[in-house]
Amino acid sequence: MLHSFTRNYNDLSTEAGFQFEFYCDCCGNGFKSTFKESTTYKSKKRTEGLGRGAGLLGSLFGGRLGSIGNVLESGAHTLSDRMEERSPQWRKEQEQAFDEAQNEVKVHFIKCPACNKWVCKDCWNEEEGLCTECAPRESSYVAKARNEAMRRNIDEKAQHATVWNGEIETRTTLCPHCGKPAGQGKFCNNCGQPLGMIKCATCGTMLPLNTKFCSECGSPVGTNGHCPQCGHENAPGTKFCSECGSKL
Repeated sequence: MLHSFTRNYNDLSTEAGFQFEFYCDCCGNGFKSTFKESTTYKSKKRTEGLGRGAGLLGSLFGGRLGSIGNVLESGAHTLSDRMEERSPQWRKEQEQAFDEAQNEVKVHFIKCPACNKWVCKDCWNEEEGLCTECAPRESSYVAKARNEAMRRNIDEKAQHATVWNGEIETRTTLCPHCGKPAGQGKFCNNCGQPLGMIKCATCGTMLPLNTKFCSECGSPVGTNGHCPQCGHENAPGTKFCSECGSKL
C-alpha cells in the first residue's frame, strides 16, 4: 500500500514504469515526478524476444529443435501474462518509486500548522507562517473586499436607476382622408395624401392638414406661413411652401 505525505495525489504508473502527480490542497496545482522505467517490464520484453527468436529458429529447422522453440515461446507468453497482472516484484518497484517521487516533489509543498493542508508556495503566506486560506495576504484580501463592495454598490444603484421614461404602447396613424393605416411617413401609404397636423396661429389648436379655418377660434388657417398641404412652417411672406411647393 502506498503511503503519501498528502492524500491529494494521482498514480500515473503503467506497466512500463512509474510516475506520480501531487496536488496543492488549496489551488489544485500539480507537480509531476520524473518517470522511472520498470525493471520487470524490461525483463518481460527480453523474455518475449527470446521466445519469438526460439520460435523462429524452430520453424526454420523443424523437428526436435522446433518443439523446443515452441516450448520456449509458450513459456515466454506465460511469464508475460503473469507480469501483466502486476507481479509482487512490480508492486515492490512501485512502492520504491513512490517514495522517491515524494522526496523529489515534496520540496514544492509546505504543510500548514493550522489546517494541516499541504500547499504550494503560491498559497503560502510567509509573513504569517500559514496557508492563504487560514491567513490571507492583507493586500490581496483588501483588494478583493473592496471590489466585492464596489460590485454590491453598483448592483444596488442599478436596481433603483430609471433607464427609460417612455410608455410601452403601440400607435397606428390613420389617414384623415381615406381612414386607413397610413404608416410612419409624411404621406399616406394608401392614398398618398400628406399626413400631419398644423397649428392655429391664433389659439394654438392642432388641426388636420388642408383645414381653412380653425375649428376652435374660427381664424383662417394657412396665412401664417404653415403649408396647408404638408404642414411645414415657412417664413412670413412666403408664397410657395419650401417643403412641397404648394401655394400658400
